[in-house]
Amino acid sequence: MNFIEDLKWRGALNQVTDEAGLLEAMSNDKIGAYVGTDPTAPSLHLGHLIPFMVLKRFQNAGGKAVIIIGGGTGAIGDPRPTTERKLLSPEQLAANEQGITAQVTKLFGTGDTQIVNNNDWLGKLTLTDFLRDYGKLFSINVMLKKDVVASRLETGISFTEFTYQILQGIDFHELWRRHNVQLQIGGSDQWGNITSGIDLIHAIEGNEAKAFGLTIPLMTDATGKKFGKSEGNAIWLDAEKTSPYTFYQFWYNQSDADVVKYLKYFTFLSVDEINELEKVSQENPGAREAQRRLAQEVTKFVHGQAAVEEAERLSAALFSGDVADLSADEIADAFGGVPSFEIEQAPKNIVDFLVDGQIESSKRQAREDVTNGAIRINGEQIKDLEAVIDPASHYDGQFVLVRRGKKKYFLGKVQ
Repeated sequence: MNFIEDLKWRGALNQVTDEAGLLEAMSNDKIGAYVGTDPTAPSLHLGHLIPFMVLKRFQNAGGKAVIIIGGGTGAIGDPRPTTERKLLSPEQLAANEQGITAQVTKLFGTGDTQIVNNNDWLGKLTLTDFLRDYGKLFSINVMLKKDVVASRLETGISFTEFTYQILQGIDFHELWRRHNVQLQIGGSDQWGNITSGIDLIHAIEGNEAKAFGLTIPLMTDATGKKFGKSEGNAIWLDAEKTSPYTFYQFWYNQSDADVVKYLKYFTFLSVDEINELEKVSQENPGAREAQRRLAQEVTKFVHGQAAVEEAERLSAALFSGDVADLSADEIADAFGGVPSFEIEQAPKNIVDFLVDGQIESSKRQAREDVTNGAIRINGEQIKDLEAVIDPASHYDGQFVLVRRGKKKYFLGKVQ
């Protein structure tokens, strides 16, 4: 399959300005495609990964990947559908640029990849140059019809955010001129901005200039919820903000209804490999083989093979209950979401410990569960009612991990 056919099969194509023209341009020359991201945070999240996956496929198809880190547009802020975006300080922008640049370099490597900052040209643009060279080429009537602008007319939109689409058009033209970038890739909500950039290139360079736009469908799960949100929290690509284990588990926990769609979109597995995984998933969904492969592939792409092996080692330890040898950091990572309670550093009798931590409702119930072997402390079964729990004995004195029954965990955190 060619680049476009592959995207269609994977459900990763929403609109393209000129499918035949784009494929012809790709076959005749090593053209570039770009995705832009403004440094509004120190890390990318899964929402950003969606267009970057398409850009990576373009690179794998023989093209050049160009990424704009929006130091210039990030200082302005793209218009949001509801409210004005809060402006960041120059220091925040610089720190965010550094973090995101490191991430996209890891994702794309250095071969056939160009990472640029649009502040290199936007920062040198004077107001009179902007109005004379670009403002004259944009129609207010057309700009008002762009979806994101139209949605803000009732509540109000500043001139700053209103002009963002012009700046994005300038980016496309600059990359067309500097790096032979003929394709811009973005989300479905970016169609208007992308076509504005194409119109600008044609206005400056002539209608024969080759420039194309491609957008990606809105990614949702089987329930219609926007992809990438986990209980309201973003899944970050920065290992410090979302650990590789948590990242791995996010993918492993995807539903049977979504896993094949995500295998197509977020992995580089072949058609035959994905079809085989779909068959296995249908025949034996309990094995979760498709989810495991999805987690392996995406975690490897973002964090590397060592992170996959570490995440699977930790997963195996949790499944077996063999948690005694885990580090304090691994305990904090793996059990950060379980019910927790504060404990003192001083040792305490097992029964008192369970009741004080509200793991057991009464001393009678605590004694019964201990005697029956239902309580494990730091992975070790405790059946002695006189046992003493010493927080200093495990996990650098930071935690005491309690398991009641087969699956119910509680995490005691030393004050």
